[in-house]
Amino acid sequence: MKKVLIVLLAFYQLSSFSQNKEVLYNFTSIPQASLVNPGADVSYKFYFGVPILSGVSANLGSSSFSAYDLFADNGVDFNDKVRNVVNKSSSKDRIITNQQLELFSGGFRVGGRESKSYISFGMYQEFDFFMFMPKDLAILALDGNKNYIGKSFNLGDLSLKAEVLSVFHVGFHKKVSDKFVYGGRVKIYKSGANATSTKNSGYVFTGQNAGTPNLYNQIVSSDMELKTSGISKFTKDEYEGNIAEDVVHNTFFNGSHGLGFDAGITYYFKDNLQFTASVIDIGFIRQSKDIETLKYKGTYQYNGANPDFLGTDDPENVFDEFDKAIPRDTLYNKYTTWRPTKIYSSLQYSFGEYRSDEDCNCRGHIEKRYLNDVGLQFFAMTAPRSPILALTAFYKRSIFKKLDVKATYTLDAFSSKNIGLGLSGTLGSFNIYALVNNVLEYKDISKANSAAFQFGFNFVFQNKED
Repeated sequence: MKKVLIVLLAFYQLSSFSQNKEVLYNFTSIPQASLVNPGADVSYKFYFGVPILSGVSANLGSSSFSAYDLFADNGVDFNDKVRNVVNKSSSKDRIITNQQLELFSGGFRVGGRESKSYISFGMYQEFDFFMFMPKDLAILALDGNKNYIGKSFNLGDLSLKAEVLSVFHVGFHKKVSDKFVYGGRVKIYKSGANATSTKNSGYVFTGQNAGTPNLYNQIVSSDMELKTSGISKFTKDEYEGNIAEDVVHNTFFNGSHGLGFDAGITYYFKDNLQFTASVIDIGFIRQSKDIETLKYKGTYQYNGANPDFLGTDDPENVFDEFDKAIPRDTLYNKYTTWRPTKIYSSLQYSFGEYRSDEDCNCRGHIEKRYLNDVGLQFFAMTAPRSPILALTAFYKRSIFKKLDVKATYTLDAFSSKNIGLGLSGTLGSFNIYALVNNVLEYKDISKANSAAFQFGFNFVFQNKED
């Protein structure tokens, strides 16, 4: 059990603080900005991303400890380090990982030279992981119940979701007027592997009556459930395939299907005062391939001397009684999972106007262009128990005609010093961008609670007069 816990903690360290892409949002010189707002004010004749390299992103980190806490060469025993990490963590600490790899993408104008309507399309692979820190279970696994007589360990601390999927999408974007832009996107999901265990409850309790130091009252009450899709065959003894290859095959060709959509708008109160809003991943997946649900429901109660599961006094009888009291039921019912829905909005003020007949139209303005943008962004994401929220202040600057930078400061439940930087430059028709979060932590990345990056390469073509 301790080995399982250490693996979970290691994964916890490689988990991200949020799926918020605050540097990319409304960074409209990057075509991928439309992925977080299909109604972003972008324009082009057509564009296409470099296959596999147009959008690569990952978020790494944790909200309560760093790699240094576990692996520092400071003379502290590793087991003690793990125990310290568990003790300072909370069952409310969230663990979220999101990784994306854009396989291909493109877009083009429809309706003629004067049209402001666009079609976009693409496909990307995504991995999501969400888990609350199972603190009570971690303490029980590390220390047992000897020093916790009278404490009730909450089995509901275990709450996790994990999924590997591919997403094919087609979007439409239209600039109705100088003041209003809207867009939408339809998504087809294909899930290669899913594990969901969020509806858990129960407790483990050990009591002791006064005057009877060697007699205990132990109760295990369990109502726990693990749903999986695309995974159970890997656990069978007769399985002889390659797990990585089979998961990839399921993700793109043989997975469970789902449907979703995105929507977004941009509205200008004035030429230099802009409001945006978007909702991303309103969708579901009907898990139907290689499905298996494991349920552990029942109550086990023991009165007497503390049972020794590892001793020589016929522990088989104890295991038999436990299995009868809390049996494992295996079901094969289809189930539905919902995608983590993200909501963005922003208010942006622009200043430092200059005019040029040769300006590109990457911001949707031909006659007028501003060198500086400042504003606020809001982010929210659905999650078990409570949503994840973040507020971002940003400054964006056009250094040259086709070179833009963006700096952000984000305040959320995971960090109070999250400063992000982004750079987007275009040479001819070739666009390259790089975005990074928590730049202050890179002076010693081992002590960082979180780190995130994204980069990509695109070809963007405009009409000569744009």
